[in-house]
This record gives sequence, structure tokens and C-alpha cells, in this order.
Amino acid sequence: MTKRHSKKHDHQTAFILGDQPGTYHATREIHHSDILALAEQILFERVQRSDVFNSPDDTRRYLKVKLGSREAEVFAALFLDNRHRLIAFEELFYGTIDGCSVHPREIAKLALTLNAVAVILAHNHPSGVPEPSQADKTLTNRIKESLSLLDIRVLDHLVVGGTEVVSFAERGLL
Repeated sequence: MTKRHSKKHDHQTAFILGDQPGTYHATREIHHSDILALAEQILFERVQRSDVFNSPDDTRRYLKVKLGSREAEVFAALFLDNRHRLIAFEELFYGTIDGCSVHPREIAKLALTLNAVAVILAHNHPSGVPEPSQADKTLTNRIKESLSLLDIRVLDHLVVGGTEVVSFAERGLL
């Protein structure tokens, strides 16, 4: 049920490199989803090669692109190595417009499989209001306690509501 984003996408054949660095030309008629998918792939490749997940602001920018426009709730995790470099971004659980069932055991299994030492949790609020609910806070504590038994740190939990993102770490909720 997970969705890996390290695969090459079909939209890449819609563009070729331009004459100037950082420019592209369309090879066929393109849809806005092609452009968004290409932007997502470029962003993923950049963050995968760097130490960008050292601050809530870095993570916030990444997650706005990944979750900000989703119409139903999606719970995801960024699995990180010991230098906080991205190993994988995984969409783990899918819900409705106002909720999602999350299972800490599945997060732990995947973290161990990926050999992650740290995790950043994230989910969206399709309402556009990123204010964490009491259920969000309780769930975060359950996941943090579960993963700590395996020496996996939860660095943050971000709630995305459209273009706004709330960080549990910044609010002292972790």
C-alpha cells in the first residue's frame, strides 16, 4: 500500500533539456499534472542527495508540494539516515476528508526494513486548516513511544493544510 517516489515517471518524456541550464522544452502537449509531477521529481531528487531535513522549514517546503493539494487525508513518513538524509518518502495510510486510520506497527516495520534511524511524520488536513487535533497529538505520542523502543527517533510531525504547515517540534509537542 506504500507509494515510493524514487521511480522514474512517464512525464519525463514530455520534456527535453533546453539550451540554457535549467531550461526545458515540451516534446508533446502537456497537462498541468505533467509539470507538477516533474517539479515533484526534481524536488525529490534534490532532497535525496542532500541534508535538507535538518529544520522544520526545509521539511515544510517539501511537504507542501507532496501533500498540500490532496483531497483526502494521507498519512506519510519521511525515513531518514543518521545524517538526516532522505532514504524514502512513503505515503502509508489513506483516509477520507476528515480522518485516516494509522498503525504504528506498520511504520516501525518499514523503518526497520529501510534501516532508518529517524522519522518525520506528516499528514494533511484537506480542510486547509493545519491545526493539530487532540487525536493527532495522541497518535504522535503513541508512534514516538513505539519507535523509541527500536532506537528510531521521531524528529517532527507536520500537519499540512493547503499552503500552511504546522510543526509539532516548533510547538514543543514532541
